[in-house]
Amino acid sequence: MDTILPVEDKEIGKLVEKIYTKKGMQVLTSSKVLNAKMEKDKVLLYVNTPKGELNIEADVVLSATGVATNIENIGLELCGIKTENDKVKVNEYYQTNVDGVYAIGDIVKGQALAHVASAEGIIAVEHMAGHHPQPLNYDNIPGCTYCSPEVASVGITEQKAKEKGLNILVGKFPFSASGKAKAAGKSDGFVKLIIDKKYGEILGAHFVGENVTEMIAEIIVARNLETTGMQILKSVHPHPTMSEAIMEAAAVAYGEVIHL
Repeated sequence: MDTILPVEDKEIGKLVEKIYTKKGMQVLTSSKVLNAKMEKDKVLLYVNTPKGELNIEADVVLSATGVATNIENIGLELCGIKTENDKVKVNEYYQTNVDGVYAIGDIVKGQALAHVASAEGIIAVEHMAGHHPQPLNYDNIPGCTYCSPEVASVGITEQKAKEKGLNILVGKFPFSASGKAKAAGKSDGFVKLIIDKKYGEILGAHFVGENVTEMIAEIIVARNLETTGMQILKSVHPHPTMSEAIMEAAAVAYGEVIHL
């Protein structure tokens, strides 16, 4: 891939790569491992990069690419349970085509995340009990990357919004302008909001910084309640906190920021 965080806003990938490079890490994007072989107690990697072939000597190589389901040989075929694209086929309440059989988690459609599986499980059990649960909105699921600094996001990126031809406001507030972040010595990163210009809908939020995985829930609730960017701006946030950067990002979007 051309960035280390391909599903995130491009600005986040660039910043995290810059931080890691500053820490002394060598980051290779748009590169492909051609071969790897053992030599005594070392591993030799042959990598094709945009600048040519590179040989890397390492003590250990960790290869981690993608997630696949594990549904083979567990009796699905014997029960007649339908699958599609390596996933168990379910409806919005996680019922399979076989009466009384439900499926949730990484083996069904949707993001392969623990908090998603938990929500799906609750909906499935409520439906089994005869209740009428609201189907899960997969467009409002937070994605969190527990690197340092942390990354958290929800909704569409600025690039995706522009590709769709949407008329948007973009507000970006750096933690370098946050009193709490500066005092804690954790001023790397920013909060970025993508807001629909006409209706004020929060289309996307993209955070990178210290403890931002704790902050993204405010946007999840706001989007669930169809809160506008202006309502975020007019909701007084405590000072000094990291979370007030969300309010400040909204202020940037509406041209009302006074702390930059």
